[in-house]
Amino acid sequence: MQIKFGTAGWRALIADTFTFKNLETVSRATARWLLDTYENPSVVLGHDTRFGGRPFAEHSARVFASHGVRVILAETFASTPAISWGVLGYRCSAGIVITASHNPPLYNGFKIKAHFGGPASPDMIDEVESRLDAAAQDGTSLRPLADLMAEGLVEERDVVADYLDVLRERLDIEAIQQSGLRVAHDAMFGAGQGLVSRLVGNERVVPLHHDQNPGMHGQAPEPIEKNLGQLSAAILTEGCDVGLANDGDADRIGMYDEKGRFVDSHQMLCILAKYLHQERGLSGSIVKTFSTTNMLDVIGERYGLPVETTKIGFKYIAEKIVEGDVLVGGEESGGMAV
Repeated sequence: MQIKFGTAGWRALIADTFTFKNLETVSRATARWLLDTYENPSVVLGHDTRFGGRPFAEHSARVFASHGVRVILAETFASTPAISWGVLGYRCSAGIVITASHNPPLYNGFKIKAHFGGPASPDMIDEVESRLDAAAQDGTSLRPLADLMAEGLVEERDVVADYLDVLRERLDIEAIQQSGLRVAHDAMFGAGQGLVSRLVGNERVVPLHHDQNPGMHGQAPEPIEKNLGQLSAAILTEGCDVGLANDGDADRIGMYDEKGRFVDSHQMLCILAKYLHQERGLSGSIVKTFSTTNMLDVIGERYGLPVETTKIGFKYIAEKIVEGDVLVGGEESGGMAV
């Protein structure tokens, strides 16, 4: 089978082509790239709530550690943003997330985060893909996970708790709590479940689909309007001021206003740019994919902020963020960064 990475990693049907054997090949190729690129490389590795997430993550950790790549393994399911932060927070060479993001529940996948925390660049992915054939023939034996942990080559950490501590430093949680705002949060059975409640308190949050259900009732965890009818209804019945939704690995967001009306990603990006510039007094460029609203061009002209347009795929936005002074970047699919 030809393993091919897409715009945000490798994804495949569980038990069809997403198998332990193929995951091992991808992990070996990634380990080879890291060993060829970095001195004493390390990775932070996590998984979402999909079927087999934990055993797949542990198997991948064994591959990396058996090749001499030190692994920080998330204790439980973790969002992709938490792993992205972990790359920098733990000073790792890369991040790995076992996830199929917003794809249907029959899928799983493998995302690579670069040393700067954002998506691996196309050149980095090419380096990994160029090693797949050799990795498939690699006979390096995999050592037991317990032995690797005993030697410190694999270390479990509560990545989610560490990530939430950073958010508490960056966000004015007290202001949110004192505002009286009530939030409906649809985790779509994904890795975002419990995060908003842990940040602002259970009394402020109405949770939806916050239980571990790998089948996700057959619904792809994509936070778009047609999938979020229950969230819209809950805002009205529970008296909420805003509704938030996340995809399977919680790196995409959907939003509803206090009247249960969908606020699309184009509008959210405009609100973000306005808030960051007008309310926070921050400046920098606005980066968007070419499928994202021209309203951002109008905002950029009004505020005197340069606007750059990239190809579709957050990895292209990430490159711009690393290279320059970016205020906000995002795409129509609901992925955004400040």
